[in-house]
Amino acid sequence: MGVTITGKSGNKYNFEGPYFYTSSLKDKSGVYAILCEKNGKLYLVDVGETSKVKIRVENHERKDCWEKNCNGIIKYAAYYIEYGKKPSRVEVEQDIRDNYNLPCG
Repeated sequence: MGVTITGKSGNKYNFEGPYFYTSSLKDKSGVYAILCEKNGKLYLVDVGETSKVKIRVENHERKDCWEKNCNGIIKYAAYYIEYGKKPSRVEVEQDIRDNYNLPCG
């Protein structure tokens, strides 16, 4: 299972997921994607980067925004990047942000 998210650069990032539950995420360094599934399609709601994906998503201050902007099922995906690897998680997050008009973040 996986979901591919394309950055403005044209780079394609293969995320693990999407998952129904945050318990499927790992506490590893990476980029997380918050997705909304509606009518069988996935829509990107938010993206971010962190050193611990699972903890960050579970304790995120924008959860209300995710729920407000998803009239379907919220799902979670992660693109894990080892610290110090290129492109960095900050670069991946920005590349994706630059390609989408995200309702949250």
